[in-house]
Amino acid sequence: MTELVHTRADLAEARAACTGTVGVVMTMGALHEGHETLLREARARADHVIVTIFVNPLQFGPNEDFDRYPRTLEADLDVCRRAGADLVFAPSVSEMYPGGEPAVRVNPGPLGEDLEGLSRPGFFHGVLTVVLKLLQLTRADLTFFGEKDYQQLTLVRRMCRDLDVPVEVVGVPTVREPDGLALSSRNRYLSPAERSMALNLSRALRAGAEAASAGGDAAAVLTAAHVAFGGGESGARLDYLVLTDPDLEPGPVRGPARLLVAAWVGNTRLIDNTPLWLDPAS
Repeated sequence: MTELVHTRADLAEARAACTGTVGVVMTMGALHEGHETLLREARARADHVIVTIFVNPLQFGPNEDFDRYPRTLEADLDVCRRAGADLVFAPSVSEMYPGGEPAVRVNPGPLGEDLEGLSRPGFFHGVLTVVLKLLQLTRADLTFFGEKDYQQLTLVRRMCRDLDVPVEVVGVPTVREPDGLALSSRNRYLSPAERSMALNLSRALRAGAEAASAGGDAAAVLTAAHVAFGGGESGARLDYLVLTDPDLEPGPVRGPARLLVAAWVGNTRLIDNTPLWLDPAS
């Protein structure tokens, strides 16, 4: 039985009844198979699973899609029930921020101003602030984040480490459509033609990973990825395509690495990434 609560008081009461370990999956709703994978992983790892559904205004810029972001609570509850969630916390904005927007926010540090933070100023200040609040409210032992939002996952891990937040942060591999498109709530904005263009992101990542597997160095990986993505004629406008180490520091010469891409497809901004291993031929 999945219980739905909307207030802090009801959340606290329901949380107090949970014995054993508690896992939390934080979402903005519009749940899809990627979220359900997170829920199944939480179900396997924790005695109780809490899902939070909250479209966080702090992480949207003035020209972004806060007002049109899909809100599908009833369908989301069906997903939560199917995946065996014990509790869903779906607060209002005033419930999460009863004094208005908080004056004190989490500073993500230099990494939070790069990549997504460079394209979306203030984004990770809003993300980490709400994540920390929800960790405090749910008192979770484990929290689960998808690797599709890899920079977010990395920063949540750093925040919990640096601020001594007693929670295990679990990364879950990206879930994809059969044609390679990473699942995202924003995919529903895409027209059929735009969805075809969106495959350029995963195509670029696949080409980069193949170049690495063939013994290419970092330059070869990036060249292959850029060629596969295509130029402006592809219909997708590249924001960034970068190769880093697993902690999003400057890319390694050898060993584990991460290839990340962001692009605009029509009016929709999409991100994706993949792990790879660099072992360039001598």
